[in-house]
Amino acid sequence: MPTTDTTVLDERAVRITGGQRLVGTATVQGSKNTALHLYAATILADDPLTLIGAPEILDTGVVADILHHTGTRVTVTGDEFATRPADSYFPVIPDDLGRRIRTTAVMGGALLTRVGKVTFPTPGGDAFCARYIDRHLAAMEAAGAEVEVSRGRVRARFTGKRLPFITDAETRSWGPSLGATVTAMLLAARTPGTSAILNPSVEPEVTHTAALLSQAGVGIEWRGRTALNVTGTDRIRGGVFTVPPDRLEAATLALAAAITGGGVHLDRFPSAAFPDGLVSVFADAGIQLDPLDGGTAVSTPAGPRPVQMATGPHPGFPTDVQPQLTAFLTQAEGASRIDERIYTQRDTHLSALAAFGAAVNATGSVITVRGRSALTGTGVAGEDIRAVTALVIAALAAEGTSTIRGMYHLRRGYGSLLPKLAALGADLTIDQE
Repeated sequence: MPTTDTTVLDERAVRITGGQRLVGTATVQGSKNTALHLYAATILADDPLTLIGAPEILDTGVVADILHHTGTRVTVTGDEFATRPADSYFPVIPDDLGRRIRTTAVMGGALLTRVGKVTFPTPGGDAFCARYIDRHLAAMEAAGAEVEVSRGRVRARFTGKRLPFITDAETRSWGPSLGATVTAMLLAARTPGTSAILNPSVEPEVTHTAALLSQAGVGIEWRGRTALNVTGTDRIRGGVFTVPPDRLEAATLALAAAITGGGVHLDRFPSAAFPDGLVSVFADAGIQLDPLDGGTAVSTPAGPRPVQMATGPHPGFPTDVQPQLTAFLTQAEGASRIDERIYTQRDTHLSALAAFGAAVNATGSVITVRGRSALTGTGVAGEDIRAVTALVIAALAAEGTSTIRGMYHLRRGYGSLLPKLAALGADLTIDQE
């Protein structure tokens, strides 16, 4: 668990000298994105609840601070995130904390269903595009809340009897909303009767949160991809729940090793834990994923190959691996095309990759990569978690030394990515400069 103040930006830089093959074994942290949704669900528990495998990242510390502020008692020890119900709740998420994470609306939904009212800021987190919360607010209104949005703050309150509700998680352009699906589940978990979420997201973050709620006594019934029925209860049990390993960090480690011509054994991360869409794209790109001792052996026997691909909802290729894949594809001979279909745009990593010498450009939501580029060490900065990670991957393949800023963003998503890369053979140091 980070011991530094989570409100202070990390101004340190990482220096990476490229050209070293990364080889060895690495462990994979607990899933950041799943944990953030599970943390919100702990607000509903009427008994002590412990999450095992919580990632030791800045966002975990921010959420713990939010929960403390609202009255929930939290203890974070290593990778254990333990909560106990509040004696009394203060259902306000402070602006300075709520704007540091992207799941603020989900936590707002949890507080609303627990307390009957909530005030929270519009979410923060990564800034590569706007974060819309209209489907979250629609779920709150469907559940019977009066919702007011003013000056970047949301106020919601239940004014009548709680009744089962129906809400739709589908967004206008980009498929089911992951976060809004979880918000609706949390609202329904304490609503008497059976509520229905139409067009729910089936991302692992959703299915694992549903599994936690089911274990706690909430009725969960999947009706394919068309609907999710949630039967509420007036008592939500505690217990112990394990956070799954982070498929995004696993993919990042795989790409980092692959771009250097090396290989990595992802210990206790089975290849089946990767989404089918990622496995398919990796195979097309020359990255081989083989089962090994309960984990996955990653290799690139023939080197990088160009691909034509698109990001998509689970089990498609995760958007949170797109920037890292873009960096990897700079070393493939030929043209690659990446169609970003989760967000309207996700290209904040391109200008920094171009500074390395990469031939990359974006037209709307489509990114084109022309390889193979001879990358040269340079000084760059990343402005979101995955963009910084993409720059780290590029630096591993660059000639000379690179200086990368954006450690604050990196530490929001990865507890020990840089030490893991160093253990695999990367030549890197972290300094204040």
